Amino acid sequence: TMKFVILALFVAGAYGCGLPTFPPVVTRVVGGDDVRENSWPWQVSLQYQSGSNFYHTCGATLISNQWVLTAAHCIGSRTYRVYLGKHNLKSNNEPGSLAISPSKIVVHENWDSYRIRNDIALIKLSTPVTFSDSIMAACLPNSGDILPNNAPCYVTGWGRLWTGGPIADILQQALLPVVDHATCTRYDWWGSLVTNNMVCAGGDGQLASCNGDSGGPLNCQNPDGSWDVHGVVSFGSSMGCNYYKKPSVFTRVSAYISWINNVSKAKSKNRKTWTAICL
Repeated sequence: TMKFVILALFVAGAYGCGLPTFPPVVTRVVGGDDVRENSWPWQVSLQYQSGSNFYHTCGATLISNQWVLTAAHCIGSRTYRVYLGKHNLKSNNEPGSLAISPSKIVVHENWDSYRIRNDIALIKLSTPVTFSDSIMAACLPNSGDILPNNAPCYVTGWGRLWTGGPIADILQQALLPVVDHATCTRYDWWGSLVTNNMVCAGGDGQLASCNGDSGGPLNCQNPDGSWDVHGVVSFGSSMGCNYYKKPSVFTRVSAYISWINNVSKAKSKNRKTWTAICL
C-alpha cells in the first residue's frame, strides 16, 4: 500500500505551474505557427453567447485551478464561457477540453477604456478544474519583474492570421521579442501612450498579435524551463497587425500581482464585481 500512496502523491503533484507535459516547439524564427497540441495548456478561449451558440472573442490564461486572467476590454454585456484545453476552435469534442461558466468576473476598478489603462480582469470559474496534460496553469512572474530588451517571449492565440483576415482555427504561437520601455516610449514608437504598467513586444514589422488575440498571454520562459505569463494582450496599431515601430502592447502582469492576489483571495463582499451580463 505504501507504493500506492507514493504514486498518488506523485500524480497529484505532477502538474506544477508553467510546465507542460508536451513542451512547445519553440524556435527563434519570427513567424506564426500552428502550436504543438497541448503545449500551452493554460491558454483559454473566452467565448460569448449569441443565440444558442458560443463564439471566440478573446484569449485568456489559466493561472490557478479556479481563476483565469484576461483583458478588461474583453469584458462587456454578454454571457461568457471559458473554454479550456482547446486546440482547434472548429472541433467540438476535443479530448481533455472543457467549457466552464464564470461564477464572477472582476474588472480592474481603475480600468480606463479611453486611455487604455489597467486593462486587466479576472474570471472565477464556477467549478475548479482538475489539472491534466491538456489543462494546467501558467506561472505568475514575481511582483515588479521587468523583462530585458529582446527577451524571447511568445504570444499565443487564435487571433486573425493577418489584418482583416479570418481568425485561426488552430492555436497559433509567435516569437515576439520584448522591446524595453525606453525604446517603446520613443515619440516615433508608442510615445506616452505606453506606461510603466505595460510591456511591449514585437514591432519589427514582421509579426504581432492581432484581433482575437486580446486578453491572451505573453509567455516567457524561466531558466528552470517553466513559463510565466508576463503580459496580457492589450492593444496594437490601428494601421495593422504587423506595423513597424508599433509593437504589440501588453498589460504587465508583474505590476498587478498584489491586485491579482487580493482579488483571488478576498471575500466577494470586499470587492467590486461585475457579472458577465452588464454594460
